[in-house]
Order: sequence, then C-alpha cells, then structure tokens
Amino acid sequence: MTRAATPRKPQARSQARIDSILDAARTLLAEQGVASLSIYSVAERAGIPPSSVYHFFASVPALLEALTADIHAAFRASLQAPIDHDQLTTWRDLSRIVELRMLAIYNADAAARQLILAQHGLTEINQADRQHDIELGQLMLEVFDRHFQLPALPDDVDVFALAMELGDRVYARSVQLHDEITPR
Repeated sequence: MTRAATPRKPQARSQARIDSILDAARTLLAEQGVASLSIYSVAERAGIPPSSVYHFFASVPALLEALTADIHAAFRASLQAPIDHDQLTTWRDLSRIVELRMLAIYNADAAARQLILAQHGLTEINQADRQHDIELGQLMLEVFDRHFQLPALPDDVDVFALAMELGDRVYARSVQLHDEITPR
C-alpha cells in the first residue's frame, strides 16, 4: 500500500529563494499589474535565472496563486489576532474591528488590491480567492461566535464567506472608480 506524499517544508535556502521570488512578483504586481507579469520579469527583478523561478513556480498563475495564499495568510492572522471583548458593545463593533483590519492589509499591500480586487479575469486566482474566502468565513464565524451568541444560521448559505465576498466586491468597485478603497 502506498502512502500519499506529504509536502515537505522547503529547506532554508530554498525558502529564501521562494521568498525572493514572491517579493519580486509582489513588487512588479504593485507597479505594473497582473497583465505585465511574466516569469522572466520576476526573475530579472529577483536577480536570479528564470530557470530558478520555474523550479518553484511552473507558471505565472502558479506564482499568483502562491501570492494569493500569502495575502490570505495575512487576512487569517488578522482574524486570529486578539480582540478585547470589553470594547465590544454590539456585533457591529466586532464587525468594524474586522473590517478595519482587512482594510489595513489592502491599504498596505498594492499586490493584494491587484490580485483580489482588480478585474484580471484569471480563473485560477478567482477560484483560489473563493476557496480562501470560504476558509476566512469559517474563521470569522468562530470570531463572532467567541464574542456573541449567534442566531441559527442557514445551512444553504455560508453567511460569513458571503460577507467576505461582498466586502471584496464593494472594495473592488471603489478601487475601480477611485483607484483606492475610499472611506464609507
């Protein structure tokens, strides 16, 4: 009987190279957008041969999926950060804290805005974002459940994942109209 292969954590040198590639891609994405990103431009920005980029990322969509996962890791961390329950009067207070944390990530990371909020039409990235929104929705449910007694939620709709998606659509519209996420 064969066992499924489990992904190994990259060695320190490999991880440093991956980080360098992702940093270069993030910078290029912020400066030029998705359409102009290529394995060769990332390699040039990172100061490494294109073959090294291909070694870790077989294609631009694979590279963008890794960046999307990295961005969503920041969103996960923001949901897992402590919240002082004593400062919450209503669920709206908690909702505002969560929203401000998400906005801080978007405002600090032009690549996040490009990947998640821009209309680039890359199916792989949109699917990865959707999956991440489902995971973030589950985390948000847990956060709200820790602080408030929640009503019965529908089984056929993931309310918190839907909230994540709707928030992104509102922010995307703001970026489309104003080139930034504007205050409400």
